[in-house]
Amino acid sequence: MLYYPSAIVGLLVVFLLVFTAIYAMIKIPYNEAIRLWRGGEEVWYQNPKFAPPAWFNLFSSKKYSESFAVKTSDGSMTREVTPGAQGTSTMSIAYTFDFSYDYYPQELILYFTSSYEEKQPFISAEWLTPDGRKIRLVNMALSQKQTYRFSQDEKLKTRLRTEEVIPYLFSDPETGALVKGEYQLLITGAAFEPDADINVEFVSHGQVYGLAGTDQARRDLVVPLLWGAPIALAFGLIASLGTSVLTMVIAALGTWYGGWIDELIQRITEINLVLPFLSILIMIGTFYSRSIWVILGATILLSIFTGAIKSYRSIFVQVKESLYIEAARAYGASSPRIVFLYLIPRMIPLLIPGLVSSVPAFVFLEASLAVLGLGDPVLPTWGKIIEDANSNGALYRGYYYWILEPATLLMITGLGFAMLGFALDRIFNPKLRDV
Repeated sequence: MLYYPSAIVGLLVVFLLVFTAIYAMIKIPYNEAIRLWRGGEEVWYQNPKFAPPAWFNLFSSKKYSESFAVKTSDGSMTREVTPGAQGTSTMSIAYTFDFSYDYYPQELILYFTSSYEEKQPFISAEWLTPDGRKIRLVNMALSQKQTYRFSQDEKLKTRLRTEEVIPYLFSDPETGALVKGEYQLLITGAAFEPDADINVEFVSHGQVYGLAGTDQARRDLVVPLLWGAPIALAFGLIASLGTSVLTMVIAALGTWYGGWIDELIQRITEINLVLPFLSILIMIGTFYSRSIWVILGATILLSIFTGAIKSYRSIFVQVKESLYIEAARAYGASSPRIVFLYLIPRMIPLLIPGLVSSVPAFVFLEASLAVLGLGDPVLPTWGKIIEDANSNGALYRGYYYWILEPATLLMITGLGFAMLGFALDRIFNPKLRDV
């Protein structure tokens, strides 16, 4: 195989896909992957919607704002507590960050968590800009869990005399130009009970996020991109192996036993050849189940009796008349022994290249069904990403990353297995070898 560059490239791609699949299953266990994929706002609240990957800034002259989330509970936001009289206390919470981007964040959010028995804590929030301005944001009493979104505060809009709160906070009020530099959020809290407490989480939804970006539900696309690898490989390899092996075994049994068995196999094959394969899978997914295991079983059953049976049969008919088969029959070998130990092993050189080359077809089949809306709703797959992107108008809205990332992985998978399969075909078939 080392004499064929295509085989080396194909092996590297396959090994990379296998490594990615193993890494995904170890790093993000199955139950966690399903929770992240099916989780909503409560899981991905820190992420912005429709955000391209953060590495877009490497190729852009103007820098997009990146997302971040800090909280008092892990020390990323400073908090000082000053005890007062009769069990009261005051808290000073601050966070300073450098803003050096050319685009405003999508949204700024404060998540408050407070503990008290009767008297609600009270907070006051202020915004300090690099040019020395101090903007009062909000004064309010806190419930146990409360969310404050900067852009949705109608009182703040009235006080600032603008409908665009976020641009105002990051701009010069006279010129409207974006001001870069060090910004600071100051929160002063007052608790009126001995055991009362206030915790804050400050979230900035930027224009870009993470390694793969996010979708319409704020989900990090790294999860389905990673987990798409084991699902695609499992579906492709199981379908390819099951189809190839069962087709070869059925063809060998029909050729050896002949008679009505061979006739039945050939008639079933001819009927199956005219059946609309994809239409049947669509009907199964629409009216019965979209489970990936049901689709996989139906795919294998519909792919057994194909033209490959007739190809295998033509070769088995020749092998059946070989001298070593006659010798095996002479010394009393049973029919199952002849079929499984003498006939089928002769076909392995033809089986392996075909098995490897057919993997991409089944991977693309699973992705195609998902794009049509018939993928397993539970599993995060490459096809499901494309289906979500298509249903949310990714191409029309300029979110090309949303489709290009899974499409690129699908093309790389197909290219890797195809190059490896072509090389194996040349290795196992002497007629195709270079002279």
